Amino acid sequence: MGVLCGSAVCRALALLLPMLLGPLGLEGAARRAADAGFREGYFEQLLDHFNFERFGNKTFRQRFLVSDKFWKRGGGPLFFYTGNEGDVWAFANNSGFILELAERQAALVVFAEHRYYGKSLPFGEQSTRRGYTELLTVEQALADFARLLGALRREFGAQDAPAIAFGGSYGGMLSAYLRMKYPHLVAGALAASAPVVSVAGLGDSRQFFRDVSADFEGQSPKCAQAVRDAFRQIRDLFLQGAYDEVRRQFGICQSLTGGKDLAQLFGFARNAFTVLAMMDYPYPTDFLGPLPANPVQVGCDRLLSESQRIRGLRALAGLVYNASGVESCYDIYLQYQACADPTGCGSGPDAKAWDYQACTEINLTFSSNNVTDLFPDLPFTEAHRQAYCLDTWGVWPRQDWLQTSFGGADLRAASNIIFSNGDLDPWAGGGIRSNLSASVLAVTIRGGAHHLDLRASHPQDPVSVREARELEATVIHEWVAAARRERRAVQGLSPS
Repeated sequence: MGVLCGSAVCRALALLLPMLLGPLGLEGAARRAADAGFREGYFEQLLDHFNFERFGNKTFRQRFLVSDKFWKRGGGPLFFYTGNEGDVWAFANNSGFILELAERQAALVVFAEHRYYGKSLPFGEQSTRRGYTELLTVEQALADFARLLGALRREFGAQDAPAIAFGGSYGGMLSAYLRMKYPHLVAGALAASAPVVSVAGLGDSRQFFRDVSADFEGQSPKCAQAVRDAFRQIRDLFLQGAYDEVRRQFGICQSLTGGKDLAQLFGFARNAFTVLAMMDYPYPTDFLGPLPANPVQVGCDRLLSESQRIRGLRALAGLVYNASGVESCYDIYLQYQACADPTGCGSGPDAKAWDYQACTEINLTFSSNNVTDLFPDLPFTEAHRQAYCLDTWGVWPRQDWLQTSFGGADLRAASNIIFSNGDLDPWAGGGIRSNLSASVLAVTIRGGAHHLDLRASHPQDPVSVREARELEATVIHEWVAAARRERRAVQGLSPS
């Protein structure tokens, strides 16, 4: 078995799958779910759910996508994607499993955009400027989702439809949190690649880049050694003052002068490895950018194809920073911006919003050290974070708040959550890796990268992710059925 669940409950539910999916299964659904018929809408959302004075009942326009193409009114559930740090269409276009499952289970589908991202901007274009970010919190986003869910239920006459939350990465965290915070609104949650442990300030600061390194070491020891050699050669040339030689071999647009530029170059290059590890899918994708199938293998092939290691590192980085092949040089300050998330914030307004979140509630103090990983010594401690965040945003991070608010790794009181992780995904080590109860389940996908199970079915999918999706489909079906039974029981007890 490629997918591990480790529970008698999982094994028993898996036996029900053929009855629930029918003869065509999920792959058949994938062929018919290409056009979901999403409609884009806006909801007048409260600016501040928790303070009655400063903003009163002022609102902003929260964007959402909805599709009733597959919905069986009065019989189907409601599938609700808790949007994360970006444009909601990006997640809708890369979460085909939800649509496949919606077709099989006759669900109404909603993708909600997260406040401060995409077009859901509380203060318009000023939203991500310093002084306008105070309402960007996990708790405000969850309250947005709760109010939007209630409003859509009323609009569609779906008050009795059990809702299931879905999300990947930060969105996966939010789907789990939504189930924990508002269990009367959602009957269960699929939290794919959700690093709820590490973002709560728990775990090992070396874990992330150690696991990125493991993907390349697993590809080939020769590739791993070449990575170390390339970074060492860059460092040695800098120590010799040979800045122009580094610039020439790596293909950098701007002049290099000293330690600040070296740290920026190292961060720029390290980020390419992070992206390739996260997006190591067995077929071409265009999620964080256009990438070939098996990009870790392709990156290693590029690196080793050059006789000079720095040139090889340049070729590997080109998969991420020069996918078109037309750029003559890298602008290492424009194409990579250091921030409070050492795994990368991206660029533009969405990147600024995420930087602020990493400066307040989201803990991402990961470091590389060139001992437990392949990368240069680039420490990012809590002290570094505090200094950066105070200077950039004027805020002091609250390191223990997510653990206090949502439990971190202690989710004994939670129920009806699936935490899925691919063993190729460097975020997996910061998530839930073993079952916590009969209904808080952990699924490990062998050979799976970042929330591979949320993506649409593909002929190149490994068996492990097919099995994972089947298991998830079965469990979700059972959650929906149980929620309906509970609602009928409550209604039966209500006075007439």
